[in-house]
Amino acid sequence: MPGLYKMIASRDNGIIVEDFDTGKRTFASVRKFQFTPLETVGIYTYKDVEDLTKVFKTMKDGDIPIPDVNAPGAELHTFFRKIVKDYDEDRVYLGDIKKVIKWYGFLKERNLFDRGTDEEE
Repeated sequence: MPGLYKMIASRDNGIIVEDFDTGKRTFASVRKFQFTPLETVGIYTYKDVEDLTKVFKTMKDGDIPIPDVNAPGAELHTFFRKIVKDYDEDRVYLGDIKKVIKWYGFLKERNLFDRGTDEEE
């Protein structure tokens, strides 16, 4: 189950997730799937780990144009250096940068940044 889903409920053996677009709910077993809440994802820096929510906020509030996910690697790294100035280039791969851009685009298209703090996903 690649992608982003809204967690509806948790069980001992898995979680119930909902597709943001269709609203379809599915049970996802912990035996078959690995889950990572977005609030636990971070970006390695040379000093510590930068929260993904802070990275998204910088992307949203900044005047830096977000490149296409298929842009050349050098362009993506240059963009990411502007967003997370001291990210660890040895531990943050190009695929990680592309995921952050994809996730940001996904959340922005669905206006999920504009929801209140009570409804943060």
